[in-house]
Amino acid sequence: MRYLTFALGKGRLAQQTLALFEEIGITCQEMKDPGSRKLIFVNEELKLRFFLAKGPDVPTYVEYGAADIGVVGKDTIMEEQRKLLEVLDLGFGKCRMCVCGPAQAKELLAHQEQIRVATKYPNIAKDYFYNRKNQTVEIIKLNGSIELAPIVGLSEVIVDIVETGSTLRENGLTVLEEVCPLSARVVVNQVSMKMENQRITRLLQDLNRVVQAREAENAKRGEQ
Repeated sequence: MRYLTFALGKGRLAQQTLALFEEIGITCQEMKDPGSRKLIFVNEELKLRFFLAKGPDVPTYVEYGAADIGVVGKDTIMEEQRKLLEVLDLGFGKCRMCVCGPAQAKELLAHQEQIRVATKYPNIAKDYFYNRKNQTVEIIKLNGSIELAPIVGLSEVIVDIVETGSTLRENGLTVLEEVCPLSARVVVNQVSMKMENQRITRLLQDLNRVVQAREAENAKRGEQ
């Protein structure tokens, strides 16, 4: 039996994913060692391999078959536009992709004026404005604090991830339009899905069962 290889987005996403895997009986003790310098971690018993990668690289590893399965944010999947199968919403890492700016910029959006949009996600921004809103904009790619752009006059609005909105409020900005909801997703290599269909399908069913149970529990708490 060949190894199934997982690429996990580094940081909190990987920790939450591993906690979820443990609920379906998949463990990898090596990954819990904070002092480890290893790049690849193995569960010999289940013939599974894991490695951590920067979020934007996960879809690349999966598309080219270096990983059979990846766990990454929906924003990264949309931005990277790789050929892969998006198969399961894990229900954590929830946030929103939004158009944000000073309140007065709402008028510019409503009248579809030609404006400048600063973002770390040019593909998502382009798709939203050009294909969904039919609005011509100039997109400026930034890597740092996107909130700075409208404050210093680089752009009228920004497209960015919003979790709580506190950073926006502190800087006099607000959510003007929602592009889409985001969360952690499981992606699978197209060839792996054919070659290892039984193993991968069973894994996805187990994960989905836990995700559904968690959502039911959260809903019950919300009602109390």
